[in-house]
Amino acid sequence: MPPEDRVKAHLMDEADMGRTLDRLARQLVEDLDERPVGALAVVGMQRRGVVLARRLRDRIEAWEGVRLPLGTLDASFYRDDVRRHPTLAVQPTDIPFDLDGRHVVLVDDVVYTGRTTRAALDALTDLGRPASVRLVAFVDRGLRELPVAPDLVGRVVPTQPAERVRVRLRELHGEDGVWIVEPAGDASPGATP
Repeated sequence: MPPEDRVKAHLMDEADMGRTLDRLARQLVEDLDERPVGALAVVGMQRRGVVLARRLRDRIEAWEGVRLPLGTLDASFYRDDVRRHPTLAVQPTDIPFDLDGRHVVLVDDVVYTGRTTRAALDALTDLGRPASVRLVAFVDRGLRELPVAPDLVGRVVPTQPAERVRVRLRELHGEDGVWIVEPAGDASPGATP
C-alpha cells in the first residue's frame, strides 16, 4: 500500500477474505439451478480480479471435483476514459475457451462507478456470445454512475468519493487484506494498487 495513504479502516484480514471467498464459491454453485457446474467458466478482470477468480475456481474444484475453465480479461481499451489515461498499463487478455453458450462468472475486486464492468461486458461480447454473465464483486463500494449491480458481493462498503478501497492479495502484494484509505494527492477515484 502506498505509504502516503491514510488508513481509515482495516476491513478484512486474511481469514476474513478466506471466509468471504468460501461463501462466494458456495453461492455460485448453489445458484446454478439445473445447470451443471461444468457449464461455468470463470473470467477474472485484470489484475486483482484474476487472483480472486483463480481462488474461487480452486475452491469450486475442491468441493465439486470439476476444474472450471479460467480466463483473464483486460478491458482497458474499452473504457470510456481511455483517452484521459494515455499510459495505461495494459495486462494480457487470455480466454482459452469458447465463450459462445458459456455461463461466465466475471470476477472483479471492487465495483465502484460501474464503468469498468460496462467496459468488461463490451470486451467479452467482442470475444464471443456467452449464454449468461454473472458479476462477482469482492467489494461493492457503491457510488454507481451506471446501472450496474453485481450478482454476488463479498462485502458492501459504503464509501465517500475521496476514499479508496485497497484490496491487497498475497500473490501480488505479499499480504491479504482490504482497507479504506484516503490517498494523499491522488486524483483518480476507485480501487487502486
